[in-house]
Amino acid sequence: MSEAPEADGAPLFLVDEVPAGNVLTVDGAEGRHAVDVLRLGVGERVRVSDGQGLVVIGSVLAAADSAMQVQVLTRHDVPAPDPTFVLVQALPKGDHGPLAVDLATELGVDRVVPWTAARCVTRWRDDRVDKGLAKWRSAARAASKQARRPRVPEVTEPMSTRQVCGMLADVDLALVLHEQARQPFTKVDVPKSGTIAVIVGPEGGLTDGEVVAFRAAGAHSVRLGAEVLRTSTAGAAALAALSARTRWA
Repeated sequence: MSEAPEADGAPLFLVDEVPAGNVLTVDGAEGRHAVDVLRLGVGERVRVSDGQGLVVIGSVLAAADSAMQVQVLTRHDVPAPDPTFVLVQALPKGDHGPLAVDLATELGVDRVVPWTAARCVTRWRDDRVDKGLAKWRSAARAASKQARRPRVPEVTEPMSTRQVCGMLADVDLALVLHEQARQPFTKVDVPKSGTIAVIVGPEGGLTDGEVVAFRAAGAHSVRLGAEVLRTSTAGAAALAALSARTRWA
């Protein structure tokens, strides 16, 4: 297996497991999308991945009855990105949560942590956790396909402020986006490897207690710029800025 796939623009299909062998079948929802929506034909180039870094580049042998047969041309193990990006996202209202995950996935996030901040308008009660997580994970999967990412970001169980603070002990840099912060993002020394966490508050903003707690856990309060961004877009903006200084450099 080679280390990285060719960037040929071929569509990506995600399956639970990529089987061994020279020919594989893509069916179910992915097969229907390939045949009924994209209307792929014989000979067209495609990618098939397990969402965990294994990706096959192949050629369509047949496409009919909501299933696609693919001739395997090459197999690749794509290494995990370095540094690793973690987005701690306060629960936004409505569809802004899946939007935040969608944008963050396209811009390289590796793990998303739903955060039950004090001022969240949305509350995932016991009977709503599974539904909320399903929407966020579906958004991560769909955005991975759009971005041709062979690794689908993990969306964890929701965390409290205390749990997030405990998690920060294992990261190399933690940034809290705060419009009142004195330190601009551009002045932060960003590591080239390791784990970087970005914490985004809710529509109502961070409480003083949350800022103090995160600071005590080692996080830095920073501002991206003069504008106050929506909670659904702030994380993506920060990830793009981080990528420009690390992965895209």
